[in-house]
Amino acid sequence: MRRMNIESVLTELMTLREQVAGVTNSAVASVDGLLVTHDASDVRPEVLAAMAAVALGLGKSTGAEVGMGELREVITRCAGGHIVVYAVGQTNLLVVLGDEGLDINRLHLYSRPAVTRLGELLAA
Repeated sequence: MRRMNIESVLTELMTLREQVAGVTNSAVASVDGLLVTHDASDVRPEVLAAMAAVALGLGKSTGAEVGMGELREVITRCAGGHIVVYAVGQTNLLVVLGDEGLDINRLHLYSRPAVTRLGELLAA
């Protein structure tokens, strides 16, 4: 991917952090777990990308098995916050970590258009 597109992807991640209180880390990766870029400071982004790919794959398989259609996102809530993995087209993903105060509705409001833009940037 061209450097300009990587910078634009990173800008999307940083904008999401600014728009949604509680977002602590984020990354974009391929569905096979390879890191594209990240806005993460207190997690290992390569591990985050790999684990998000596993979560996305499991969600896709489960959705297909029960006939609920194309997967949009996988949400995991932990004692310390949230992990949200969004499908970005068929070949990429966005993973967002948020603290316990994360406004999940606001995250969805801002992340869904970001997923569309990320899909366009990654396809270019």
